[in-house]
Amino acid sequence: MKHFFSNFKGDLFGGITAGIVALPLALAFGVSSGLGPSAGLYGAIFISFFAALFGGTNTQISGPTAPMTAVGMVVVAGIVAMNDGNLEKSLPAILLVFLLAGLLQILLGLAGLGKYVRYIPYPVVSGFMTAIGVIILVTQLLPSMGYYPTEDEAFVDRFRPRAKEVILRDILNEESDGGILVLEDFEETLDRAGEVSEQNILKEAQTLANKDASGVIGTIKVLPRALNRIDWLELALALATIVIIYGFKRITSAIPSALVALLVVSGAAYGIGLDYRPIPQIPSGFPVPHLDIFSEFKLNSITPYIFTALTLALLGAIDSLLTSVVADNMTRTQHKPNKELMGQGIGNSIAAIFGGIPGAGATIRTVVNINAGGKTRLSGMIAGILLLVVLLALGPIASKIPAAVLAGILVTVGIGVIDYKGLRAIPYLPRDVKFGPLKISSEVVVMLVVMVLASVWNLVYAVGIGLVIASLMFMKKMGDLTARQSDVKTLLEEKGWADEANFPEHLKKEVFIKHLKGPLFFGSTSEFQQLAKQIPKTASTVVIRMDRMQYLDQTGLYTLEDILIDLKNEAITVLFVHVLEQPKYMMERVDLIPSLIPENQIFDDFEACTNFIRSQR
Repeated sequence: MKHFFSNFKGDLFGGITAGIVALPLALAFGVSSGLGPSAGLYGAIFISFFAALFGGTNTQISGPTAPMTAVGMVVVAGIVAMNDGNLEKSLPAILLVFLLAGLLQILLGLAGLGKYVRYIPYPVVSGFMTAIGVIILVTQLLPSMGYYPTEDEAFVDRFRPRAKEVILRDILNEESDGGILVLEDFEETLDRAGEVSEQNILKEAQTLANKDASGVIGTIKVLPRALNRIDWLELALALATIVIIYGFKRITSAIPSALVALLVVSGAAYGIGLDYRPIPQIPSGFPVPHLDIFSEFKLNSITPYIFTALTLALLGAIDSLLTSVVADNMTRTQHKPNKELMGQGIGNSIAAIFGGIPGAGATIRTVVNINAGGKTRLSGMIAGILLLVVLLALGPIASKIPAAVLAGILVTVGIGVIDYKGLRAIPYLPRDVKFGPLKISSEVVVMLVVMVLASVWNLVYAVGIGLVIASLMFMKKMGDLTARQSDVKTLLEEKGWADEANFPEHLKKEVFIKHLKGPLFFGSTSEFQQLAKQIPKTASTVVIRMDRMQYLDQTGLYTLEDILIDLKNEAITVLFVHVLEQPKYMMERVDLIPSLIPENQIFDDFEACTNFIRSQR
């Protein structure tokens, strides 16, 4: 307990700051999910508190994130559509999926699968994150313009004939016995069909219209109608929010710009008395557990949702553990991946029981926590407690927030999630795959396939297909290298090579020599990341021998870049020896050579490198 409060002041400031950053995002993600702002807030409260309490990353702040919300939005829309557009009727099944996802994360942690996340190559992650950004950005265009498909009478009327068909089919299914309609009951069936009210037809038509206009493709299809029916007040509120978010960042980063935009635009709209659309009502009081989801907890009931729940579980695991790596790099600590998965699973399970949307480790909130002084898991728990206080004290006030303000916040989230680093690298990556007369980089192929399929089809299928393509391309490259009798073996411990036998004894404490044996790719970067820990404190120069590193992929390239930046910041000189053709080409494409490693620090052999070191002493 003493250790728990060892950094109380820093954790208090870190938790409060992270909680403030999380507030507008939690509300926005809740609305985007389709369950309302309260679901986002509940998710942020319980996931933040319990993932921190039971997790394996001391400084991580968890809660609803863009990737988890994007998948959660698909889950909500799909189940609601299966229940005639009735959200209340669909809620137990939705929360059951979220609960199963949390339980599966706990099982993944118990099974020790957390360590395997590092095998996901960078192009897959890059394409996935860019797709998430595209999904959020595009789907928020309609609410930013104040256009809601279910309120467009002319658009809804298009779906009336189909709505009648759906209602009639449902009646026939109810009247049938084992799929065979009883002829004696046919007159009764016709009577029931004749009693269907216009209100029922309208409700079904609205459900179909909303489904047709959902997602990236649906939004693009209905965008021309939205442009002709812009609510200029809603658009002005959304644009004002976006301008303040980006503008305030230029003034200071000490105060979250999203929170400033939320308070300023909402306060001005409410104070002036503008006739805007508010967000759905946030219930006051402590969240109430939805115990009715356990009535759905039967094998035949949960079977259809297992794969969807596994989708959320895996995505949350990837999202959280990538954030854990960021936290490790900032704090020079080492997270426990399997314990982190169990903590995330417990947080998501409890959040689902209380009606919250699923979440994961949040990179921005974690960075804010660390920069504000957070060092222990207490900071994440404080962030959750702060959000609970906001819910209990300010729930009715928060319900006055304009819906367009949250749409504006989400637009900036979508823009920020896109992986610009990966996109900028596209023109410079080596073109090693032929498509007819065209040549393109295999890394780019993977990234684009994942990005396109995730944006317009299915997020998890896209990642799976991307992993398969990346694996096949990697195996081909490794096969080509083996065919050329390249030595790709790696040794468990560093041993001096023959040409290092005469290295000056008095320089050994100042010079650390690292041997790279075999390709540096997405499956081998984790060991290479330990380089900084291997360097003695007495060393001022690091020699990286690349004689046997035949291949460098994009993941390895960026890992190498990050390590070189860290060493440069620590005033350690880095020298390369015998850089082979493909790795050098990759490093030159992204300007790692000569920006981080000048040409005069690259040597053809170890003897030339040794002479250079002597000349500098």
